[in-house]
Amino acid sequence: MSLSSLPTALPSLSVREYVIDALYRCVIGLDTANKDLFDSSLTQDAVLDINGRVLNGLDAIHAGCYNILAKLDTTHFITNVRVSVKDGESTASLTASALAQHYRQGQGLESGAEGLLTGVLYYVDLVKDTDGLWKATNSKMRTTWFEGDRAIAMGK
Repeated sequence: MSLSSLPTALPSLSVREYVIDALYRCVIGLDTANKDLFDSSLTQDAVLDINGRVLNGLDAIHAGCYNILAKLDTTHFITNVRVSVKDGESTASLTASALAQHYRQGQGLESGAEGLLTGVLYYVDLVKDTDGLWKATNSKMRTTWFEGDRAIAMGK
């Protein structure tokens, strides 16, 4: 399996795992520059609040997030995931912590390259879409700390 052919749907997951998979699809889509995988994690009218900067709709999320981060050498590690979902319901919420390493495009493997390491908290509301995938409708990302050059996350 190549990185560009990662499936959007996985078989045999529990409801809780399907909900969490939306966040995994989002960050793996960023880390591998896989637009289809990234898009499968969000509704068309999703809202993404990044430290108070609100992006409304998938086009705005592409312009203000995906198009910048997908060009970088990144790795996002998600942990401490907590899910609130009831059996048979089509809405859920989750919280998670993350560490994310960012380098300018092509510099991730360079010894001594300037990078950006961030600690982030995620708050996500999700719905089960008509295609059967859980997707984020409203997300907040709060950076709690960082080390390195913040300009990297802005594509500079």
